[in-house]
Amino acid sequence: MNVLKPHVSLNISNIDASVAFYEKAFGVRAAKRRPGYAKFDLASPALNLTMQEAPRTGVNASHFGIQVASTDDVLEAKRAFEAAELKTFTEEDTACCYAVQDKVWIEDPDGNSWEVFVVKGDADVMGSQPARSEPEKSEAACCAPACCAPAKLGDAAR
Repeated sequence: MNVLKPHVSLNISNIDASVAFYEKAFGVRAAKRRPGYAKFDLASPALNLTMQEAPRTGVNASHFGIQVASTDDVLEAKRAFEAAELKTFTEEDTACCYAVQDKVWIEDPDGNSWEVFVVKGDADVMGSQPARSEPEKSEAACCAPACCAPAKLGDAAR
């Protein structure tokens, strides 16, 4: 698998304040800005950091991930997760964080979501899933796995 960099997605309460802070901390401007969303794509340290405005809940991390080079790498991760008997959820050509992506998700015992994903291009929308009223992680809006979408990327196993 060709790993490009780790990915961290933060829930933040004020996008402007957070962008100003991280621009100072990293010494670079945000690579992408949209209403309620920002992305820092850093070379050193290698990191894909995104943030999205969300109500304060005491949970600031949205999810974690590993960005890879291709859909083949996503499929390789999916096979490895399934071989290890981990439950997976996949998305193909999904709009997420203003990008078109293929991805596979797993969730740790404490409910922390991890994705392995490839960015295939830009998207004009934050996400392709409607926002949900329930606060459950598995049914969150963009950039977190949705519980009921069909499996893709290979077979129907979840």
